[in-house]
Amino acid sequence: MNVLILHAHPEPQSFSSALYLEAKKFFEQKGDTVQVSDLYAMNFNPVASTSDFNERANPDYFNYALEQRKSLKADTIADDIKDEIAKVEAADLLILNFPMYWFSMPAILKGWIDRVFVSGKFYGGTRIYAKGGMTGKKALVSITTGGRKDMLSSSGIHGDINNILKPLLQGSLGYVGMEVFEPFHAFHVPYISAEARTELLEKWRSELANLDERKKVDMPDLSKFDEYFHPIF
Repeated sequence: MNVLILHAHPEPQSFSSALYLEAKKFFEQKGDTVQVSDLYAMNFNPVASTSDFNERANPDYFNYALEQRKSLKADTIADDIKDEIAKVEAADLLILNFPMYWFSMPAILKGWIDRVFVSGKFYGGTRIYAKGGMTGKKALVSITTGGRKDMLSSSGIHGDINNILKPLLQGSLGYVGMEVFEPFHAFHVPYISAEARTELLEKWRSELANLDERKKVDMPDLSKFDEYFHPIF
């Protein structure tokens, strides 16, 4: 199996980094091929802009998605984007590992998605969800939080963490056709003991070992919608 780990934490000694390294070690010990995009270490540029295209299809008006489509055909997309697309295309499993920032992912990871999930390859027109460009691939999100589990539950003050992550789980990963496993959560990380962190790492490794049995996030059923995505009653 080919695995791509996307890691988005600026501190190599963080618990988030420990989760990333544990996953890397686990899959390498299994004999899988592992690629890593450590976004902070790479100093990855998260800003989608005109500089993403070596040539502009329309120099008078900038539409990012349209420029993506045309630059793919003309092979004029920026090299750093091209490199990351190749990593995703080679991967059977994509792991996104990051700390929660403001009910979302760090900007560097959001920017990676903005720039790498290019229109015309990852999605486009009716090519979404089960018809998306990345069908056949699987994705797993691994997230650390400062909040407690009870705060990020359905009855908690913030609501269920998986609902909070819907823009990523469904709106990005599922949208392009990936099967998305339910996320792995490490709660209250800055405030727990070293022993509790060790237990979380052991749990993480165990859950990676049983990934095939892991529940997946429900996605829209395209058979319930017509060709224009109107619901069929």
